Amino acid sequence: MIRNNFIKRHNGPTASDAEKMLKVIGVASQEQLVDEIIAPEIRLPKDLNIGEGMNEYEVISHLKAIGAKNKQFRTYIGLGYYNTITPGVIMRNILENPGWYTSYTPYQAEISQGRLEALLNFQTVISELTAMPLANASLLDEGTAAAEAMLMFWHSRSRAQVKAGVKKFFVADDVFPQSIEVIKTRAHFQGIEVEVAPVEKFDCSEQYFGILLQCPGQFGEIVDNRAKVAQVAVAADLLSLTLITPPGEWGADVVLGSNQRFGLPMGFGGPHAGYFATTEAYKRDMPGRIIGISVDALGNPAYRLALQTREQHIKRERATSNICTAQALLAIMSGFYALYHGPEGLIEIAHHINCLAGPLNWPSSA
Repeated sequence: MIRNNFIKRHNGPTASDAEKMLKVIGVASQEQLVDEIIAPEIRLPKDLNIGEGMNEYEVISHLKAIGAKNKQFRTYIGLGYYNTITPGVIMRNILENPGWYTSYTPYQAEISQGRLEALLNFQTVISELTAMPLANASLLDEGTAAAEAMLMFWHSRSRAQVKAGVKKFFVADDVFPQSIEVIKTRAHFQGIEVEVAPVEKFDCSEQYFGILLQCPGQFGEIVDNRAKVAQVAVAADLLSLTLITPPGEWGADVVLGSNQRFGLPMGFGGPHAGYFATTEAYKRDMPGRIIGISVDALGNPAYRLALQTREQHIKRERATSNICTAQALLAIMSGFYALYHGPEGLIEIAHHINCLAGPLNWPSSA
């Protein structure tokens, strides 16, 4: 009995193919080939103890048995991770559809028009919610987006700031802790000094090249930061922007955050796409990809990857970011989530959450 019947379906060399290749190479067996080309000091002295192989049915049954041991509880941690509802139509037709989840990067625009249109829809949703003119097609997560905003401000310092050695970046102390840790790690290797303190202590002096705020903060507080005059990045909750004044209307240079609020499952902590929106002044320096509308050879509207000046397609020393990927599937899901509910539906959800949060914030002494 052949236990691992996947071997019969594997599109690889047959036994006769392997024998012919060994003959051409001039060795008697695969073991001899390995002995001749791999130094013994880097090889394990014995085979890995990984057990006997399983077929597809056995693997699925095994994984289901392991998964059944998990206990699902409602989380109240917050900090950018919230219980959400993924509409069934999006779950079945996007998240569980290999036509969407197996695709990586839409390099071949001629066969990726649907995905490019879905990503453009996501960008449009982000621009409208943040009141910013430009949004990219997502980043890895909120922490990464925050670090990228810091680095973009770092590279955008004025000549006077560079000459004066300005290297301080201010982070409000109510920014999510995981974002602060990512920022500190990225700053360390650039020689950037990160100052974490209450936003009231920020004095807008020339010693800082930028500031990061959280809105609402990790404790739910919404602060009016219209008076800040430095390069300002705001990590904002997408759903809250349906009710409060978006940072783009009070002068923010970058608005960033997580899309998890927009119908993305918790996923045991991830992944969750990040969003990044900015002004025209930074369009050549912003990280990630931007989808745009162009015209094809026949004069018809067509979607394409419009700006990738930070991507792996150019010389590394000319890139302004090391971000070369996105969470396209999750960004597309968030875009469709917004389409599914529409503006009125999103506002209704935000009102509902706000009403539920009220009793939780009620003073314990009352």
